[in-house]
Amino acid sequence: MKLFAKKPIEVLLAQASEEGEHTLKRGLGPFGLTMLGIGSIIGAGIFILTGQQAALNAGPAILLSFVLAGITCLCAALCYAELASMIPVSGSAYTYAYATLGELVAWIIAWDLIVEYLFAASTVAAGWSGHLGDLLQGFGMAVPPEWAHAPYKFVGDHFEHTGSILNLPAVGIVLLMALVLITGITESATINNAIVALKVSIVVVVIVVGFMFIDPNLWHPFIPPQTHDATGDHFGLKGILTAAGVIFFAYIGFETVSTAAQEAKDPQRTMPIGLLASLGICTVLYILMSLVITGLAPYQTLNNPHPVSAALATHPQLQWLRQIVNLGVAVGLASTILTLLYGQSRIFYSMARDGLLPAAFGKLLKGRRTPWIGTLVTAGFAALAAGFLPLDVLGELVSIGTLMAFALICAGVMYLRITRPDLPRSFKTPLWPATAIIGIASCLWLISGLGLPTFYRLVIWMAIGLVVYFGYAYWHSRYHERKQGGAPAE
Repeated sequence: MKLFAKKPIEVLLAQASEEGEHTLKRGLGPFGLTMLGIGSIIGAGIFILTGQQAALNAGPAILLSFVLAGITCLCAALCYAELASMIPVSGSAYTYAYATLGELVAWIIAWDLIVEYLFAASTVAAGWSGHLGDLLQGFGMAVPPEWAHAPYKFVGDHFEHTGSILNLPAVGIVLLMALVLITGITESATINNAIVALKVSIVVVVIVVGFMFIDPNLWHPFIPPQTHDATGDHFGLKGILTAAGVIFFAYIGFETVSTAAQEAKDPQRTMPIGLLASLGICTVLYILMSLVITGLAPYQTLNNPHPVSAALATHPQLQWLRQIVNLGVAVGLASTILTLLYGQSRIFYSMARDGLLPAAFGKLLKGRRTPWIGTLVTAGFAALAAGFLPLDVLGELVSIGTLMAFALICAGVMYLRITRPDLPRSFKTPLWPATAIIGIASCLWLISGLGLPTFYRLVIWMAIGLVVYFGYAYWHSRYHERKQGGAPAE
């Protein structure tokens, strides 16, 4: 039964009310939380995966893939909002699962979230590197090819060497954003807000100007006929589902907001605002951007590291905008990396407080009150993945891990509604219980559309996680033994 020991909600609420130098600093209001979510959502998804999945799986019907992924995310976001209003503690889905479904499930979710945040940061960094290369070419400069790409690519069911040495720009941007994070939450939020304002402005300009040059003929057929090759089925309804599972990665940023609970002001009120506002704004921008790029260029031409820039390049009149986009993306994707590193470091912080990771992961930098060791460890592994692994492998692994975590969050809300109806809820998931049930079902449906190699990689990753759990976390948990009266052992 120790495997299913729960962290008492009363303990979580006590931790949420703690103040002082030993705790995280509260510096985020509803605007800051919304910008944190937008900063994480508007990144590799809108600038990279949109075009790539249109070319590989969905064609112009990538719009429908975004709708499917958006509905799934909305259900999950509503469940997240209820939990965040009840349990305003850093740690996101991991913390919620610990309080509802028990330690083993919480560990599995945490291990999934490592895939989500750490590998997502790596994916965005790889995309950032591609846009940086395109930007430098516009100024007559270039990063040497052997230092601008990952040394491996995934072909069929195996890795092949590309001849490159390391994706050096990707490594560099991850480490730079880690240093920004360590400076403090207030400083990081200020930098993030400025970058988000810039990249959202650029997205809006691309949409508005791009619509003037759209060729509606490029949207026909809207759903290309289904094809099959050695890598699986593409296009048709199956392709739309596959693309939805992959681009789900594009939406996961809203979940970053839930990791900021202990650094939010009045979290019971502001957390649901930040979660739902960031998701709503970005969903509209995603749908409009998918219409624009598939209307500017044939979808078959968009499978490259900078598809938005490539779509604009097909129109000589838009060359001026292409360089602005590359400049904005080079800056804008940096904020996405920053918010993803932020989310993972706060999850490590929560796990260390529970004894499931070494105490060093919860150590705060004096004067800055930031978990600097957890941030550096996250950045180190993210930099290695970005430097050595291909973009498509990282993106699919992130999506399947996130979908599993979201399904368990919806299940956690159902569990608490049944077992703890007495707990105060400043926000309640509407259309109960349909929202949670639809959230679970749609997550599982999108998972079914991902390829077998992604499942194999996830199984290997989860097996590693169980080894770590039973080798360390199980023996150091603070909630296996209780003092008399039910308080957790210190």
